Amino acid sequence: MSSTIAVRWLGLMLLVLAPFKAIQAQDANSTAEAAKVAWQDAAAALQRGPQEVKLRDQGLLKLPEGYGFVPLAESRKLMDVLGNSVGDNFLGLIFPVGSEDADWTVSIDYDAAGYIRDDDAREWNADDMLADLKKGTEAGNKRRIERGYPGLEITRWIEPPTWDAINQRLVWSLEARQIGAAPDADTTVNYNTYVLGREGFFEMNLITTTSKIERYKSDARTLLAAVAFDDGKRYADFKPDTDKVATYGLAALVGGVAAKKLGLLAVLGLFLAKSAKVIVLAVAGIGALVTKFLRGKKA
Repeated sequence: MSSTIAVRWLGLMLLVLAPFKAIQAQDANSTAEAAKVAWQDAAAALQRGPQEVKLRDQGLLKLPEGYGFVPLAESRKLMDVLGNSVGDNFLGLIFPVGSEDADWTVSIDYDAAGYIRDDDAREWNADDMLADLKKGTEAGNKRRIERGYPGLEITRWIEPPTWDAINQRLVWSLEARQIGAAPDADTTVNYNTYVLGREGFFEMNLITTTSKIERYKSDARTLLAAVAFDDGKRYADFKPDTDKVATYGLAALVGGVAAKKLGLLAVLGLFLAKSAKVIVLAVAGIGALVTKFLRGKKA
């Protein structure tokens, strides 16, 4: 990694972490050095499309050309050095490769929640769901602030929840911003996509900013279409007499599960529960930094 990239990365990390804890100069230098090693390991392990990536014993990612997958060990190290912790569901990270200005990343997880019934998808109302999420956010802000996180407000759907019952794919995305942020602030967006199977689901979150999400929706959907469950693990393979059924329905994947686990902290659940991805990538440009570094390794 060049000194310019290292300096830029360090500056971004300070901006990301400053609102949450004080960072002494020696700690910042140590973090930057660890980050250089993490980026290098990620670049060395990067699997470039087109190729097939096995996803545990459940499915396959047919990685298209122009995309790169960083396996679990190197992705976990990368997340850790960014101040993140990832759970047992985490599988890895996907980056754009070969693009001069793409600045997004996708995290991919597998949750062995069981078979999720989709009955509620026939009745849900996007406006009502948005109103409920806003209420949950407002109720949770006091506790968020007590824990040192800024208050958030949900403003709108970036993509209302849509369920493809034929292919068992769910897509949704919300815009949320810090309370008091400038009206023209370019907020971070998680574009959430899911593939449901017999024993659980794959979840992929594309992380970018509001000003760029329309441009990158096609990338999220391309990757969503590239993930499939193995024979015997598909949604249609469900055996009602023997298989585990999830304790929640499809609508719960639009924030409800996390809100249930964390009381009324709906936004903390939506945006921070799994690996604090919003905090980690809250500064526009960190994805571009990663992809530029990976392209540099190729060269």
